[in-house]
Amino acid sequence: MNTIVDNKATLTNTHSEVSVEAEVDNFREGVGFDAFLATNRISMRWNGKIFVGNAHGMEFTSTGPAVRYIKGGR
Repeated sequence: MNTIVDNKATLTNTHSEVSVEAEVDNFREGVGFDAFLATNRISMRWNGKIFVGNAHGMEFTSTGPAVRYIKGGR
């Protein structure tokens, strides 16, 4: 089975509720991923429900990138 992970995810600032799209790198399902916003890296970690990360005194949450599973076959 092949896994395809989208390279974009929506991050939401928990204080202001503003959402932005960030680039995703180093995604590990159930563990975390690195989000990049305007050359800033935010380490997002899975807390059991959502991904949470902190940067520059702000907290961000995300449901993560879209993950698709494709059955391999002949």
